[in-house]
Amino acid sequence: MDAEGPPTLCDLCLAQVCQSLSSLCSMRADGSMSLIWAPVFPQETADQLLNHMAAKEILNDTTVGIFRSCKELRLRRASIQSCPLSAEAFRLALCPHRLLELDASWVSGGLTGADIVSGLASNPECRSSLQRLSLNGLRLDWESLEANGGIHVGFSSLRGLRMLNLANTDLNDAALEDICNLPHLETLDISCSAISKLTALLECKNTLRSLIAHRQRHLDMSPAQLLFLFSQLHALKHLDFSEDHFSVDDSDGRDGDETVRQLLEGSPQVLPSLVSLDISGRKRISEAAIRSFVESRSGLVFLGLLATGVSSCDFFSTQKSLKVTGEADENQVCEALRRYRDRECFIREALVHLYSLTTDTDKPQPDVLKLVVSGMQRHPTSLHIHLVATACVFNLTTQDLAQAMPISLLSSTVTQLLNTMKNFPNHQQVQKNCLLALCSDYILQEVPFDKYLAAMLVINWLSSHEDPTLQRMAVAVISILVAKLSTEEMAQFSKDIFIMKQLLAIVQQKAMVGVVDSTLKFALSALWNLTDEMPVAARNFIECRGLELYEEVLESYYTEPSIQQKVLGLLNNIAEVEELQADLMEEDILEHILSLLQDSQVDVGVRYFAGGILAHLASRPDAWTLENELRSTVLKQLHDSIMTWTHLEREMVSYRSFHPFCPLLQTCQPAGVQLWAVWAIHLVCTQNTSHYSSMLEKEGLTELLKALAAHPSTHSDIKGLSDSVLSMVEQHQIHAGAFNNQTAPQRS
Repeated sequence: MDAEGPPTLCDLCLAQVCQSLSSLCSMRADGSMSLIWAPVFPQETADQLLNHMAAKEILNDTTVGIFRSCKELRLRRASIQSCPLSAEAFRLALCPHRLLELDASWVSGGLTGADIVSGLASNPECRSSLQRLSLNGLRLDWESLEANGGIHVGFSSLRGLRMLNLANTDLNDAALEDICNLPHLETLDISCSAISKLTALLECKNTLRSLIAHRQRHLDMSPAQLLFLFSQLHALKHLDFSEDHFSVDDSDGRDGDETVRQLLEGSPQVLPSLVSLDISGRKRISEAAIRSFVESRSGLVFLGLLATGVSSCDFFSTQKSLKVTGEADENQVCEALRRYRDRECFIREALVHLYSLTTDTDKPQPDVLKLVVSGMQRHPTSLHIHLVATACVFNLTTQDLAQAMPISLLSSTVTQLLNTMKNFPNHQQVQKNCLLALCSDYILQEVPFDKYLAAMLVINWLSSHEDPTLQRMAVAVISILVAKLSTEEMAQFSKDIFIMKQLLAIVQQKAMVGVVDSTLKFALSALWNLTDEMPVAARNFIECRGLELYEEVLESYYTEPSIQQKVLGLLNNIAEVEELQADLMEEDILEHILSLLQDSQVDVGVRYFAGGILAHLASRPDAWTLENELRSTVLKQLHDSIMTWTHLEREMVSYRSFHPFCPLLQTCQPAGVQLWAVWAIHLVCTQNTSHYSSMLEKEGLTELLKALAAHPSTHSDIKGLSDSVLSMVEQHQIHAGAFNNQTAPQRS
């Protein structure tokens, strides 16, 4: 059972609306969408629809137009994070709503912070209703607004604001002064901004409860000035004064570090009611100062100490209610991954320690894996994060650990690994880590993800790397993935002759030195699957001189049935294609295959595939270009040999369909050809009755078998096997019908 459970009905409905927008909408003259008809949505559902569209990356100037219908779609808590929206589209679609919250972090499309503030302020209701606003990652760009004739409307016009996030913006001192005039401001994030003075915060000292000031690189205040400021913020409960330790040298941030030292060692009357303090990345912090600070503030519940060197203080073992970010143990590291999702420097640091902590883990940790994947998703272009995160993914999913994870989590994990492979195609260690994580039979067989994309990424990687261990893993992954592709995906995949060349090169490389290893077997399996009912791939195989190579492999690996089966299996695929049968009409190779069929010492699996090649070629007398005597011998030996084969318990072969068998089951075919086809069908039906019985019915082969069994000239051996197959199909139908009757709802 997947721990995360199925999607809710609401989620499914919203997903369907997102998928069907084009058919549900008409187009306005300006190119935006308008719903043709819509009921009045429940208010929360309108918010959810907007969030779904943003998450699915379909929210843009065209689609956001549906929210101009303020009566049917009433927005209150809107998220347009990372969406490409213009100022005009934003003004028309979102500003008319009576918003309580807006997250416009990292929007693209030319929309600036000034556009957003002026647009929201143009709605008198929004001026008082808006309580939370996030403009993380935007240019405020007041100058551009004024240059285009706009009126400078500051943040202070949004009188209802309680939370304002201006991290990673060009916020300056003048704008901060304006912000501090907000009468209800409680939470302010000015991280990574251009602020030089924080004295304006004194204007809101009685309301400001949370100040986030991470990485204040432009701050020009002495430790004494900062401490005085902090001492005046009487309502402050949460202070984040952390620093990016990766980008700071010994001379940078010295005043900030000294401020933190003095705060920790100073009077408990400064920020006495503090609930959380984050000083991660700060230097020159002592364990004694930390102990003193915590002991004098009984209400403290969080302390950020990642990359400070003091998170392993023994004192914390007695503070059960205190959460700490650091590197002392897995709890501290995971807390860091949870709290610092948007901070590359801290995610990177935490992942390094997580890798060490999970190297020998033997317990499934889905919550930890989810945190790692979240970090990768939040920072798609950070090589540092993906290098360590992919190694952590391997640690957390290796051996049997993956089988205890929710399937949906594994699916999103593999999808992220594929995105990483796409984003960092030339980084060998990242690619290696992804490949190590992918090389899991359980993941490849049971977890849903884009198998086609994965196969293409791995084959492209394989073309430029020759490390034997990695080559083995890559070929193993491709071998399994190819067998999982849909018919349409396989057709697309098989068109690429480059793929055929790559796999044949590996076979040749191994065959030249006579090696029998898993890499050779996986490569042969991949080629076998690649040509299964794929004439284009079979043609590519011949054009790449695969026949000549396989003839050599057949002769040199005569005592290796596992190799011979895979070689003959592919030649079977070629023999099924009528227009390619002429390429197999060479006396030497056919006599070699015939000798394998006749040899009772040879493995039955090898003789089976040898028989399949010969049956297909002998089924078309008009296309037989060799001596007729050889064909007669083939037909006789087919019948004689097949009757000596013992039943196989192990699964040796699987079929996408029975279409290639149809020509062989005609009543006009020689007995040897018919017998091989019926024996093959009987074999797979015995091993997987339900699957192949349904396939026989669906593809019309039961009718062919009935005709064959009823025909007066059909050999008794063939009639017996045909009747046995038909009996299995009939029994399956009876059992399926009985099951359906038991589970069908009863009419009252």
